[in-house]
Amino acid sequence: MSFDLIFQKIKLICLFITAMVSFFTPITVSAQINESYVPTETGIALNSGYTYDPSDGACFLQVSIFRLYDYERVWKHKAPDNLMFKVEGSVGGAFPDDEDMKFIANTGVLALIYLDRFETNRIKPYLEAGICVVYDDYRVKGQDYRFNFNPQAGMGIEFKRNGKANKLISLRMHHISNGGIGSSNRGQNSIVFVFGQYF
Repeated sequence: MSFDLIFQKIKLICLFITAMVSFFTPITVSAQINESYVPTETGIALNSGYTYDPSDGACFLQVSIFRLYDYERVWKHKAPDNLMFKVEGSVGGAFPDDEDMKFIANTGVLALIYLDRFETNRIKPYLEAGICVVYDDYRVKGQDYRFNFNPQAGMGIEFKRNGKANKLISLRMHHISNGGIGSSNRGQNSIVFVFGQYF
């Protein structure tokens, strides 16, 4: 069995473990009810992105489902009241120039902190950053693998609505690379606009 095949299997196992930990650990831990925790919220979003490096004109669209937990509920240590823990999974397609749609999916976790100083009765700004694992059928020249790491960071605003779930918009920066694991590590950098809704 070749080294590349073994490595691909290891990456698949790591992806599976990451997905299981990401989606089930917070649910298990949150079963321990504590009235002081901020209520857990669920939402859906549409992600629209453009890959600017390399500048080959590739765009992508994804549908994302996420859960937002009180940070202390998940990690069981003292944290600021405005710090949250987001678990997210996304699926969609990339649209390179002159090519068919390419499948893309990622799952991961982010820390989200609300900027209380700038909150009003209409808006609730925040910053977020985290790490995902991504599978991408679309690869650029010099990119070894379809499974890669996907660090993200961005800023957003929730729009408060009386008696209704908040809507949100955010702007994120995405980076995709294998973290230096492979000999060829041409990454991709993207800017992503997110429009979402809690429910």
